[in-house]
Amino acid sequence: QVQLVESGGGLVQAGGSLRLSCAASGSIFSINRMGWYRQAPGKQRELVAGITSSGSTNYADSVKGRFTISRDNAKNTVYLQMNILKPDDTAVYYCNANLYRSAVDDARNYWGQGTQVTVSS
Repeated sequence: QVQLVESGGGLVQAGGSLRLSCAASGSIFSINRMGWYRQAPGKQRELVAGITSSGSTNYADSVKGRFTISRDNAKNTVYLQMNILKPDDTAVYYCNANLYRSAVDDARNYWGQGTQVTVSS
């Protein structure tokens, strides 16, 4: 069994900052890519940022220069530092991990339960 547990969401004023964390636990052999997605009311879930096991990153154009993704491989944890937050950043943020549960399994995607981020104007 694999669990992804997010923390760090909340309510913040425009221009403020938040840091999200997501810890993966359970039966994990290795983790490939980890990422953060978000879903606003009435919209599709979208990629915010991703990071490979070697540290290569990619970002949605809307967050480039404001958000930074990082990970601690020893702790199976991924972070999202969000600065200069805007009301348009309001959404439920989901952690995703593509991982192997054993040396013989195929890699699969796992999701966290989501954490609400609300940015007031």
